[in-house]
Amino acid sequence: MREVYINKMSAFFPNAPVDNDNMENVLGMVDGNPSLVKRIVLKSNKIKTRFYAIDPQTHETTHSNAQMAAAAIESLKTEQGFDIHKAEVLACGTTTPDQLLPGHALMVHGESSLKPLEVVSIAGICLSGLTALKYAYTAIKSGDIDVAITTGSENVSASMRGRNFEPEVQSKVDMIRRNKELTFEKDFLRWMLSDGAGAIGVSHQPNEEGISLKIEKIFSRSYASEEETCMYSGCEKLKDGTTRGYREYLPQEWLDMSIFAVKQDVKLLNKNILKYTVYKPLREMLEKEMFKPDEIDWFLPHYSSGYFRDKLYNTMVEAECDISQDKWFTNLETKGNTGSASIYIILEELFNSGKLKKGEKLLCYIPESGRFSTAYMLLEVV
Repeated sequence: MREVYINKMSAFFPNAPVDNDNMENVLGMVDGNPSLVKRIVLKSNKIKTRFYAIDPQTHETTHSNAQMAAAAIESLKTEQGFDIHKAEVLACGTTTPDQLLPGHALMVHGESSLKPLEVVSIAGICLSGLTALKYAYTAIKSGDIDVAITTGSENVSASMRGRNFEPEVQSKVDMIRRNKELTFEKDFLRWMLSDGAGAIGVSHQPNEEGISLKIEKIFSRSYASEEETCMYSGCEKLKDGTTRGYREYLPQEWLDMSIFAVKQDVKLLNKNILKYTVYKPLREMLEKEMFKPDEIDWFLPHYSSGYFRDKLYNTMVEAECDISQDKWFTNLETKGNTGSASIYIILEELFNSGKLKKGEKLLCYIPESGRFSTAYMLLEVV
């Protein structure tokens, strides 16, 4: 089996960064009323700036998801080094494709300058970006191909604009006497998520000049058989914990109930996210001796909110995986939570920072609250 290397990384962000005071100016208010949830969520998540593919003046979309991913791919091109036209596979992950059909990766390919090649769309939430990389990793490691490109990208703002929730608010006026506030599970994520894209060029050879990252292991686990749905869209979660898909609702109900809004069962999230994405997988990895905590020089966590940082560390210690916080690298505060693109965006900034040294080991952590799954990636600087 061959070794696999990350040769080049790039990130793309639409428009200028948006600070906390201007978020609602860009996304728009719901029925003309400021959110009662916004301040609480922002104080907790500690995000200060993020990016939206929205024109702040017209409130229209400036970039599609596929266009952002394609822009990140084009940025991989270098005069010396990675040649995107040698790629034999394009694997793309996203939570928020621009359409149900065709597959997201096909649309990304259509927006790019890439030659005809194998294309793979990975559906999911935060793990979809890393799962795309896992597909490329296994294809190269097996000897099936030599070069691949993978992406993680999100355009969640298109569905978070205030105008999208107007029909739901209006439909509730008669029932609840003009209580115009969105339910917490819907409004919560409006202040948590943002847009962006990342691309990775990967091959069977390290760079001749500069650093590369050797992929030593990508470990993934789903615990969906043990817990109910936590984060969802295109369905409603029923009182018994099951979900009912959008096809079981009338088109008018899609509007009245904001069926396609991204929603979060926050109580279930707080109860289970650390158990299923930190403690259980880390214990399994350590018992199988996949890595030693004291060998890790950089820990790159994709936590969704600053609220979880200390809780994450305490759970790691409980799992006997003490990696001190002075070894952590994250850009959540300035780049926001971009879902499947987050680990690309975190890793890209560190990769291109000049801070990495030969022989250092990196551990990446990617949780997903959709139905509680997680992944860890172990890398070595070469």
